[in-house]
Amino acid sequence: MSDPAAQKILLVEDEENIAKLFIFSFKRSGYTCEWAENGIGALEKLKTFRPDIIVSDIMMPEMDGYEFRRNLLQNEELKTIPFVFLTAKGEENDILEGYDLEIEDYIVKTSSPKIVTAKIGAILKSKKKEMDKAVNEVQQAASKMGAKVVPDEFPKFEGYEIGHWHVPFKNVPGGDFIDYFNLDEDNLIVILGDIMGKRWGAWYFAVAYAGYVRSAIRFVLDSKEKFSPALILNKVNDAIYKDERLSEVFITLSVIMINKKEHSVYYSGAGDLPLLHKSNGEVKSVRSNGVLLGFMETGEYEDIKFPINPGDVLFITTDGITESRNSAGEFFGETGLKNLLQNIEADENPLVTVKDKFTKFTAGNFEDDVSLISIKRLI
Repeated sequence: MSDPAAQKILLVEDEENIAKLFIFSFKRSGYTCEWAENGIGALEKLKTFRPDIIVSDIMMPEMDGYEFRRNLLQNEELKTIPFVFLTAKGEENDILEGYDLEIEDYIVKTSSPKIVTAKIGAILKSKKKEMDKAVNEVQQAASKMGAKVVPDEFPKFEGYEIGHWHVPFKNVPGGDFIDYFNLDEDNLIVILGDIMGKRWGAWYFAVAYAGYVRSAIRFVLDSKEKFSPALILNKVNDAIYKDERLSEVFITLSVIMINKKEHSVYYSGAGDLPLLHKSNGEVKSVRSNGVLLGFMETGEYEDIKFPINPGDVLFITTDGITESRNSAGEFFGETGLKNLLQNIEADENPLVTVKDKFTKFTAGNFEDDVSLISIKRLI
């Protein structure tokens, strides 16, 4: 947050002349600024514009600043955005009511725009220090626990190019997890999970779920049962359903097994996004229709089997990609991802191409954990 050009302000002010002064000062200092005339307009703006701070007048028509702030406090995501009230001197008796609404500060609106901008800058710097400290503590805790949910290296599997791209939301360990298991020289398991939630709370559950998945794989290997992704999901579902704590946490899970001896893919999923398969220049969605883990006592997951030919590419992703938006508020979506894959040339690295195009689409402003796995058959 140290670069103002990367920071966004939502100004909520009904007096147009005052708003113009502040907007001019904010933009001159390098901030991006959107303006709404009252709380109703601001709530509409927040559907497509995610600011780093909200600066709001109190006395406004239709929905005043207090009511606007109360609305934000009902939204788990929006209530975390730093909030500042603009106040006229006559409103200072109401300051305590504002602090009861969990705001950062008051700024007297008769202050010069330079002073207002400087105070906002100071608040953002303070929030950045808090965030950096929190991130550092979580990362240190994760390191001490030795609990990685995303491997540092890509798996080696002869005849295939496999890789992943993972970016935790705001650099805080989150709810996505990735894993790979070499069952034997002919079979590789690929895992992608997504805990519904953000930051370290979701990361904690991701660690627990990853442990269940690994235990399920070990159980199947030790029992000598015929190995399949559906069997993994059914074993994990059995364990999760009996765990009162985890059964209330929603998770999506994709499990793929690649058999390079017969060049076949076995796939099963639980509440996940469709697997995308590009073959002979055409991208198809492969849907699992499996229910979320722990939702039902019997998951009844089934395998989907299909061949993977030379040059074919598979993609699995979490909703951090499909539900991210550009500056105009347009979602990248499953269709956007399919169109992008459709146009990737045979000699391109599919993972690098998607990473570059997606980052350009969102201008690097991701709204959730971002995870993508690509599997390409080379020969």
